[in-house]
Amino acid sequence: MKQINPKIAIHIIRKTSKTKALNAALAFLISFFSIQTSAQQANVAASIDSAQIKIGEQIKYSVQVETDSANLVVFPENSFTPMEVVESFKPDTTRVQDKFRLLKEYSLTKFDSGKYVIPQQRILVAGKEFLTDSMLVEVATVVVDTTRQKMYPIKASVDIPPKFGIPLWVWYLLAALLILGLVLFFIYRRKKKAETKKELPPYEQAMQELAKLDNSPLLQQREIKEYYSQLTSSVRRYLDRKVYDRALESTTSELIDYLELNREAGKIKLDQGTIDNLKKILQRADLAKFANSRPDVITAKEDRSKVEHIINDVKASTPEPSEEELLKDEEYRKERLQRRRQRRVIAGAVGGVLILVIAVSILAATKGFTYVKDTFLGHPTKELLEGEWIRSEYGTPPVTITTPEVLKRGELPLSESAKKAMLGRETFMYGSLISNFYTVLNTVKFGNQQQDFDLEKAVDGIYEYLEKQGARNIIMKQEDFTTVNGAKGIKVFGTLEIENPVTKRPVQNEYMILNFAENGGFEQITVIYDVGDVYAEEIAGRIINSVELKNIEN
Repeated sequence: MKQINPKIAIHIIRKTSKTKALNAALAFLISFFSIQTSAQQANVAASIDSAQIKIGEQIKYSVQVETDSANLVVFPENSFTPMEVVESFKPDTTRVQDKFRLLKEYSLTKFDSGKYVIPQQRILVAGKEFLTDSMLVEVATVVVDTTRQKMYPIKASVDIPPKFGIPLWVWYLLAALLILGLVLFFIYRRKKKAETKKELPPYEQAMQELAKLDNSPLLQQREIKEYYSQLTSSVRRYLDRKVYDRALESTTSELIDYLELNREAGKIKLDQGTIDNLKKILQRADLAKFANSRPDVITAKEDRSKVEHIINDVKASTPEPSEEELLKDEEYRKERLQRRRQRRVIAGAVGGVLILVIAVSILAATKGFTYVKDTFLGHPTKELLEGEWIRSEYGTPPVTITTPEVLKRGELPLSESAKKAMLGRETFMYGSLISNFYTVLNTVKFGNQQQDFDLEKAVDGIYEYLEKQGARNIIMKQEDFTTVNGAKGIKVFGTLEIENPVTKRPVQNEYMILNFAENGGFEQITVIYDVGDVYAEEIAGRIINSVELKNIEN
């Protein structure tokens, strides 16, 4: 691209420009050509501090850009494959006369030996692309001198306890408890407010309701239906508390019939005129509420006055309660309070059961029903699995093994000929053949350490040994087995049945038996557990994979 001198361009613009638009367009072209010119004048170079490294060592890859201070420079980040970027350092900027020099460094490595090519890197300067040279790096292997460096066996795996974390179901349970707590709080507060409200005596309560009705704007707003509803409610409530305890839910005819019958029987000393006035007011209220009748305001006010007279007549005709009636009323209040307390206890119990159901449901949804059942009702092998495991060394030749419980010394029946061939034998066990989980470890030391022990023959005798122990329907498989420290043996596994001495029914079991002939002896580890017991299966796997045989020569 041909370069244009900016001064000449500006001179041409000043002489030939006619409009502001043309001046702006030419100014843009000048700035564009100026940027392209400065971008073309940029210098880009890349280098590495070493072309030969060992596996895992690092090299420094450097990119240096010298350009105008106004230009934007973009460096690559993840384009060094097959090399791996260990760290990308921040660019270092220095000023050289009227230009900037930018230095960007990368730390690269490789963990496989061979020759590798760092590809060309693309650097953008003011939008223009620059490519660096590709570079060859040789990665050499690390030579290990086995004559000087002692070799050690692979160490046994160590169970790392999981990091503390709150299970998801706990958050669900907390949310449920929070919601339930809020509901109970609002219910309690509402009841508390209701209890703190002291109930006025019947007459004072009725007068207060009538005064409240007088101060209401119902008549001015022609709300006749609502006016009569409140008016009759006040007189009915008074009668309910003083005369007839079903006055609130009774119809007009039922209430009037009750008053007339009790008046004739002499139980209520009311004038017939009072009862008639009450009947007319209640009937007028029924028409206003249910038949859309609209009595005038004067009639409504007269009815209000009549209601007050009716309440006063009832009060005058009702004798004051005797001491015996007051005592009965006190007993009633106590009984009512007791029932209220019982309801609270029942509500609390229901809330507790609800919380338990929510918690169990969440736990069952996240962990499964079997886990919930085993957690709350208990499971012997689950408790073994989640207990504190113990790693210990047993017998001679020594066998190191990790178990959920310490194996206790025991005895197994042997023939006299077998005993004579042994220098020593030791047995350690946990549980029994009829328990949920059974583990037994046998070590045998022969008199002559140089004699060849026929491991295959010993394995062939396992079937007969299991039958003597009461096992039936034995399915046997075998495969080679190697411990974590390199001891080789034979693993026998399969299923068998053992009769339960209580129910006399066969119980299906799985078994695994490890057999070794090491250090002039015979070592055998047996694990038997119920079929389908996932906890016991995990225990058995952990035990079998933890076995180590110590080399006496070392």
